[in-house]
Amino acid sequence: MKSLHQDWLANVRNDLLAGLVVALALIPEAIAFSIIAGVDPRVGLYASFCIATVMAFAGGRPGMISAATGAMALLMVTLVKDYGLQYLLAATILTGVLQIVAGWLRLGTLMRFVSRSVITGFVNALAILIFMAQMPELIGASWVVYAMVAAGLAIIYLFPYLSKAVPSPLVAIVVLTALALGMGLDIRTVGDMGDLPDSLPIFLLPEVPLNFETLRIIFPVSATLAVVGLLESMMTASIVDELTDSSSDKNRECVGQGVANISCGFLGGMAGCAMIGQSVINVKSGGRGRLSTLAAGIFLLLMVVFAGDWVARIPMAALVAVMIMVSIGTFNWASVRDLRQHPKSSSVVMLATVIVVVATHDLAKGVLVGVLLSGFFFAHKVGQILHIGSMSEDEGRVRTYKVTGQVFFASAERFVNAFDFREVIEKVRIDVSRAHFWDITAISALDKVVVKFRREATEVEVIGLNEASSTMVDRFAVHDKPDAVEQLMGH
Repeated sequence: MKSLHQDWLANVRNDLLAGLVVALALIPEAIAFSIIAGVDPRVGLYASFCIATVMAFAGGRPGMISAATGAMALLMVTLVKDYGLQYLLAATILTGVLQIVAGWLRLGTLMRFVSRSVITGFVNALAILIFMAQMPELIGASWVVYAMVAAGLAIIYLFPYLSKAVPSPLVAIVVLTALALGMGLDIRTVGDMGDLPDSLPIFLLPEVPLNFETLRIIFPVSATLAVVGLLESMMTASIVDELTDSSSDKNRECVGQGVANISCGFLGGMAGCAMIGQSVINVKSGGRGRLSTLAAGIFLLLMVVFAGDWVARIPMAALVAVMIMVSIGTFNWASVRDLRQHPKSSSVVMLATVIVVVATHDLAKGVLVGVLLSGFFFAHKVGQILHIGSMSEDEGRVRTYKVTGQVFFASAERFVNAFDFREVIEKVRIDVSRAHFWDITAISALDKVVVKFRREATEVEVIGLNEASSTMVDRFAVHDKPDAVEQLMGH
């Protein structure tokens, strides 16, 4: 009961107002994303309503907004062009199934492998993309549009000094709409983006053959949509966690996204995922609970179906001002200042993530590059933490090597090169009590060292193996297996 109250009733007024602001900002984006995907605007609008509404109940992150997104729309273009809307609806349903499976496999826990530098780069790149997405509304526009955007930004940033009772983005939208209507300004409006639906969504089954050929067509698209959708949702959840100083259930979020996309496919919508821009708008406007997400979805549907004539008159300049505010608020400005102070590897990871995302407009590719670079730098750094010292004992007949550090694929070569195989000596003792062997490459390096010493007729004793390393040696080492040693020495 405590959790129920916290998620739904602890912040009713702010959640409802924040949901209204988000709904207004969602409308032109949903239409734009539909156009990108090559489908009717109502497909994106129905998707945004359905996904937001379902995620309010099924999602793992209260206060996060999920809907139709540009990242997902870009992946649908070829499928829609070659096979049409019905195959897209089928792909959306399969996307949801794959995401539910990912949640059951607890793949949400993989987020712990995404470094802070990657998240910062992801956030900064998304802020840049949000700003760039507003350029078509500004480039070549009249001075009136620039004046309206400037006025909108002034209201958004200055109104909170007068009152915080109402979200300033909502005030900006209402004031600029009234101003445009009152003065009869000839500027682009939401209605110019495309026709708004005039009816509620209905349940339908995709009209596609239920055979392996259909599966062959939609599975690659669905798999890509599932991965990109979950990746963007997990990253957004982590960002909202930080903004609200709270935690979220990433695995529940995976399942929730799946349920939402399945529902969406049966209601004539396109696949979607979490939206960092709208989530930031929600949080900045005071939204914290699941009620804000539910309100966004319901207000969106009510406005486009029952108040479409009024919504169509909202000037795009007002929504551009809101999205510029989101872009400015999303960008981590401290990360620019910290470029010189942070380790070079962290800065490189952050910048690489930003560059790849902005260049490709593909969040998944940017995050993948960032994660790979983080792994490379980490392996290199840990690989350097390996020290091997030696001492002569028993009047020079025995040499003891003491290994300290981590032995794995990145440090295996350094491990082998640290031993003097040319020294004429009776016995070598390798003390690994302060070392750990992590992988097959490390075990292979140990094999190589032992075999090389034995080739010089030197007795070798390995001491101090910890339990985990000992298990690896017992399973994969060959230096105690005569047949394998002969084969190794032959190579």
